[in-house]
Amino acid sequence: MSLASPLTAGRANGAGARLPLLRIAAYLAAAFAVVPIGAVVWLALTGAGGAAFSPALIGRYALTSALLGALVAVGSVAMGATAAWLVVMYRFPGRGVFSWALALPLAVPAFALAYAYADLLDVAGPVRSALRVSAGAELFPFEIRSIGGAAFVLTGAFYPYVYLTARAAFITQSVCALEAARTMGAGPFEVFRRVALPLARPALAAGAALAVMETLADYGAVKFLGVQTLTTGVVRAWSVFGSPADAARLSMILLAAAAALLWLERANRLGESYGASSARWRTLAQAPLRGPGKWLAAGYCLLLLVLGLVLPAAWLAYKALALDPDLPRLLRATGVSFALACAGALVTVTLATVLAFGGQRDHWAKRLASLGYAAPGAVLAVGLLAPASLVWRDLGAVGAGAAVSLTLLVLAYAARLMASALQPIEAGLARVTPSMDRAARSLGETETGALRRVHAPLARGALWTAALLVFVDVLKELPATLMLRPFDFDTLAVLADRYASDERLAQAGWPSLLIVLAAIGPIVFLSRKVMGSRPGDPG
Repeated sequence: MSLASPLTAGRANGAGARLPLLRIAAYLAAAFAVVPIGAVVWLALTGAGGAAFSPALIGRYALTSALLGALVAVGSVAMGATAAWLVVMYRFPGRGVFSWALALPLAVPAFALAYAYADLLDVAGPVRSALRVSAGAELFPFEIRSIGGAAFVLTGAFYPYVYLTARAAFITQSVCALEAARTMGAGPFEVFRRVALPLARPALAAGAALAVMETLADYGAVKFLGVQTLTTGVVRAWSVFGSPADAARLSMILLAAAAALLWLERANRLGESYGASSARWRTLAQAPLRGPGKWLAAGYCLLLLVLGLVLPAAWLAYKALALDPDLPRLLRATGVSFALACAGALVTVTLATVLAFGGQRDHWAKRLASLGYAAPGAVLAVGLLAPASLVWRDLGAVGAGAAVSLTLLVLAYAARLMASALQPIEAGLARVTPSMDRAARSLGETETGALRRVHAPLARGALWTAALLVFVDVLKELPATLMLRPFDFDTLAVLADRYASDERLAQAGWPSLLIVLAAIGPIVFLSRKVMGSRPGDPG
């Protein structure tokens, strides 16, 4: 990073003693992500487990999670990479809209997709009923309440991770390599398969790793579809069987898988420049599609958008509008959700900012903080509840139990999302050049003054971007909220889960749609911001 920062200036002026203080602050910020993971490991090694989870059952959970993650990875790469190649390399009707709109399914919680498709594609649902009437037999290829159905739902929710990383990789690829393949007689498909995909492999692997991490962390969708994964086992061990040790041991398997995925994502990020454009870089020339090809490309992109956003949101709206909502409960859950999302964004961005400043010369703090992003919310909840339970009874006696629960909940959000907030903040701080810092110090500014009058204004947009990312993720978060919230303190996600658990999908549609409506604006803003962030971006 080309950031000189007050640290460098301070050292040049004999104020180097402040450097350790900022590093200590960075490590303290990273500790919010590391301490829950350490508590999980300690509890798994020292706790006395119950008999609720046999080795065979744990193995079945692990196998289901692995199979589900593999299916989502394959589906996300196939869908996301193809869509990214089309919008980067070709001109067809609607391409300018699809280039940013294909990221919009990130606004829809995975559990909302599960509710909509389970209702649409169930045995008594409208799709299968219509097929039986028209064909006189059951012709539907698979059950939605299965591993295949869960993979379909989660792929529709998480393919944008691969789409965004693949799109960025295709934009920066060398035009010379693509044109050389064409001059050797390779057709468009061969160029895509034999040149573009291998060059983009690091980005594709990173996007797939993110999609699989989100799949392993999902609770609401897989629980509703009846798929028993490690995350559902963690929640059951803690909430149903009251066995923190069993929850921690299941969490250890998730942590090992998440750590492997995080290593894969980091290793492939180091290779992102492989195949990138050199000094001979020039703007990609988009080929116009003609005839049926342009409509096939537009139809494919539209299909992804319909399956990931339009169809499930429209069906939930259709079901929800057929009845009157429980308005007082819905409004209370909306207020709770927005309050927690704002608190989570504030705390997370504050910690990420401390980490960005203090970890500039010590990347270990940032690597430690990234462990939290790899850990599912249910795992972090166990890691926070275990040490907190040592003092819980005494705090409950003085009426502080609810405050402790809310504090732990916000810390769980910060632990999981700090790494995702750190990236845009670092990108914003990279705009502060050494000459800017030197100019500020030569004009008599102190380190604090340089932070306030130089760094903060230039990084303001990045801070807002980070806050929006955290805000949207907190709105959709379910397992940690279920495990840590005070009694009768429901967010929109928890309220939707309660309704869905009682098979009241029409009522579940209202809180699900409110989450989508609250998240869609920030996702549109962030998607369009990403689209225009690279020179020569054809979006």
